Amino acid sequence: MQVDLSIYTLIAEASLLVQLVMLLLLAASVVSWTMIVSKWKIIKDARAAADQFEDHFWSGSDLAKLYDQVRARDNLSGMEHIFVSGFKEYVRLHRQNRLSTLSITDTAQRSMKVALSREVDSLEHYMSFLATVGSTSPYVGLFGTVWGIMNSFRGLSNVHQATLSAVAPGIAEALIATAMGLFAAIPAVIAYNYYSNEVERLINRYDNFVEEFTALLQRQALGREESAA
Repeated sequence: MQVDLSIYTLIAEASLLVQLVMLLLLAASVVSWTMIVSKWKIIKDARAAADQFEDHFWSGSDLAKLYDQVRARDNLSGMEHIFVSGFKEYVRLHRQNRLSTLSITDTAQRSMKVALSREVDSLEHYMSFLATVGSTSPYVGLFGTVWGIMNSFRGLSNVHQATLSAVAPGIAEALIATAMGLFAAIPAVIAYNYYSNEVERLINRYDNFVEEFTALLQRQALGREESAA
């Protein structure tokens, strides 16, 4: 007897639970690939924006003019958001002329740390989902495989002679669930590891900028105090 072992037939004739497992894994794979592409664009844009801003910032341009240019833009993010948050607080406190230089720069630094924390949250968005898909998909697929193989062997109780052709379709359809679990998990794991490294590098750049900008503000405030004295 000829047995149809095509992928479509095996999926169509699988038990309802195995089909639900396959559908769940397919949905997880589609969503994870959507997030992988989206995260790639986000990180690429964040890296390019950081490079461009650092070129302007360290070119020796006036900080007040740079601040006016940057804050006029919509939807600030990354290093620009950190810069605007810190310099805005620095200018506001410096105009009050009631705090010491150390207090002003410390407050500006705390403002930049808050902005940095928001940028970290934005960069790490979707990462937990990719980690979850990468770690759980093989087990979900394995569950579908075990259930399908169990049904295949239970079906042998209804036949007088157990043959390989009798259990082959059930085992094959069950193994598809494992394959789909790996198909969903492998790209998610690779993307998670790669993006985790890229996000960590961006966070280090932001953190270094906060420290360098704080030192620059401190030197600038001390210079003004010396000039006023």
